Parts: sequence; structure tokens; C-alpha cells
Amino acid sequence: MTSKKRMPPRRQRILAYIQEFLTDNGSHRFITQNKYLYGFIEDILGEGWLKVDRFSSFYIKGKFYKYPVEWKDALMKMGPVTALRAFVDFLFSKAASRGREPSNFEEYALSSFGRTLAEMNVLNYTEKIWGLPCRELSVDWAKQRIKGLTLWSLISNIFKRKGGPKTLVSQFYYPEHGAGAIYEAIKKKIEGSHPVMFSKEPEVISHNDGMITEVTLKTGETFSPNFLVSSVPITEFVGLLDPAPPDAVYDASRKLRFRSQVYLFITINKPQVSKDQWVYFPEEHIPFGRISEMKNFSARMAPPDKTSLFIEFFCWEDDEVWNKAKDELVEISTQWLERLGFIKKEEIINAYHIKRKNVYPVYELGYKNKLRVVNEYLDKFSNLLYIGRPGRFKYTNQDHSLEMGILAARSIIEGKKYNLEDIGAESEYFERGYVK
Repeated sequence: MTSKKRMPPRRQRILAYIQEFLTDNGSHRFITQNKYLYGFIEDILGEGWLKVDRFSSFYIKGKFYKYPVEWKDALMKMGPVTALRAFVDFLFSKAASRGREPSNFEEYALSSFGRTLAEMNVLNYTEKIWGLPCRELSVDWAKQRIKGLTLWSLISNIFKRKGGPKTLVSQFYYPEHGAGAIYEAIKKKIEGSHPVMFSKEPEVISHNDGMITEVTLKTGETFSPNFLVSSVPITEFVGLLDPAPPDAVYDASRKLRFRSQVYLFITINKPQVSKDQWVYFPEEHIPFGRISEMKNFSARMAPPDKTSLFIEFFCWEDDEVWNKAKDELVEISTQWLERLGFIKKEEIINAYHIKRKNVYPVYELGYKNKLRVVNEYLDKFSNLLYIGRPGRFKYTNQDHSLEMGILAARSIIEGKKYNLEDIGAESEYFERGYVK
């Protein structure tokens, strides 16, 4: 009779842990110009904070192009004829737009890249994300998300080893156990001195004489806050106010729209699908817009001999994609993943179906005037701080959301309201001395 050596309890816990699959709800790299945030996160995560080399690509016309763009890779896959046409198109577009500010995103993309390159990637992927023609989208989206990224900048990066547009950052930081580890650590610190409640939705937000006076939850509980910090989508927040806002404010809020997403998280019985963290699919006939292999962000996101894919579909709430059943989405996705050479159907272990509303604020033409009407009304409440991408209707990154939260906390501690609107703008608030 033989007996197995008993494994120490700590070793058992470690082995149990690495058999888990972890994912973000949408993969989140961390880059910021704010040095304070790096120190803040390192302090709460300790050693669980990785510096990761970025690998990503676009799938265009049957070929995978490296992103950030590598000129040898791009020229080889485009071919000399297409590359020459792209350059000539760019010169013509640049000359045609000289001295004229673009009035919509399509004009911006054409003047920055030329039609050949813009139609290969920029225009079709943008329309896939937002579900609208690029000529109906504000140029503000480009200024915030791809500012400084033009054909000239791509060419100049061939010869320069430093600098370049933010979009082309080739390294980023990532928590060892996923982006959620940051917010779990923050929650743990808060719980040391204050209760944290979940699944508690507000039903009515009462106000009087420029002050939020009471919050009533759907459970019937009520609170009388000194300050209210809200990340509720601004379009929904306005509808919770009692008394109701003026008709002009309510109507403006109803005309602001968010794009939604549906996700599949698929666990896979193979060690790796590719080396990319992200692969983008701009072409309309491919149903999903992006896939992320979480193990390529951190090895701890999947067991050593297995991997996973996080698949993103861009949609409107209650449209065809939103209403598709999980099995149908899995079948559609599997067909494409097999065709692309990523996986075989029999390698799928499990699939998880996730739906999220209010993911991307839609920068339609004229959105800014509507948003200004809502902001001017909400800013009159002296004890209200509305933050985050949904709360401010602002397409910002997670570092900006953290900055908003920190500055909101400072507003409460110091008893004065700091300017949250400038966070994520060209001039960062930390550079103006709000936080040392």
C-alpha cells in the first residue's frame, strides 16, 4: 500500500488559484502622464504590478498588420502599389484640406491619413464602434483618442526612437491579477473604516435650493448626504431628480446616447492563441470588433496550459446583436475564430455571455451643445460631483476616472469643488498643481 505525500496548505491554495480564469470586462491597459497615479497604484497593489510589452494587430483584407505600425511589416503586406497609392492619396487630401478645420470625423481621418489608409482601417473601425457614419461624428473623438496620430507621425516614428503620439505607446502597466485588482484593493481599504454597499440602486434624488438633500434607494432606504458623488450615466441621473429639471435640460439629456456592448469570454484548452494582447477587426462583415487574449497581459489570467479570449461586439441596446442568444453568438464567433486559425471548436472549454449598457458616450455632431445644457444645470448643485465616463459623458481612460475620483475626494475633504471637466483634456489637472 502506498501513500501520497501531503501537500502543504499554502501550496494547495496556489495550485487551486492558478486553475482559475480571470478577465477584465474589456481589456484595460494602464498608461498615464500622471506620475502620482503610478505611485498610488503601486502603493495599493504592492508587487502585483507588471510592465508589459504591447503586442497588437489589425486584421485587414485577410492579413494581420502589426500595431503600433512597423513600416517593413506594413509595406510588405500592403505591397508597393497600394503603399504608393496611399501616400499619393494622403498628399492630395492634405492639400485639399489645407487651411480648413475638419467639421466631422470623416474629414479629420481623410486629412490625417488619406482615403486609402482611412478606408482600410480608421473609417470602418470607427463606424463599427459607434454604429454611425463618420460624417455624423464629431471631430472631438479624434482629438481625444488619436490626437497626434497621422501618416506623418507614423513615418517620423520610423526614424525616431522616442516621442510620438500617445496612441503608439509600446509598453503599459497591468495588475498581475487583472485591472479589477486595483478597485478591489481600493474597496478593501475603504471597508477598513466605512461600509461599502452593492446592488443598491437609486430611485429618487431629492434636491432643494441648489443642494442634493436626500437619496432614496429602490430598497426604500434613504440617505441625506453632505456630498453626493455619482457615476450614474448622466442621461439616467437627470431622470432621477426630484423636482424634475426644466424641460430643456431633460430633453437635452434624452438626446445624448451611449453605445452598448455584448461580450463573450471563452476559455480554451490550449496554451496560447497568439502573442497579441488585442486583435482588431475593422471590416463590417466580421461580427466582432476586437478580441483580447488575457493571458498575454499577465500569465496569471489563465492556467499554464490553457488560455482564454475576450470577444467584444459593439451594439445599441436592444438591437439585433444585443438580443442574440449566447449559443448563437458562440456559434458565429467560433466559425470566424476557426477561419482565422485561432482555435478549433473542440478546444472551447466554456463560454460566458456578458451585456453592458452605457459603455461609450457617442460624440454625434451637436452633442456638445446638448451636454453643455445638462452640465450647466448639474453644476448648480453645490454638493454634487459627477464623475467617470458615464457620469460625465466623456470618453476617458481608467486613469482619468481614477483622477476624477481622487479629485472628488479632495473636493469633499477641502469643502470646495475642483474642476473635473478638464481631466482628460490636453492640459492635465495635475500639471496645474491640484495634487502634489
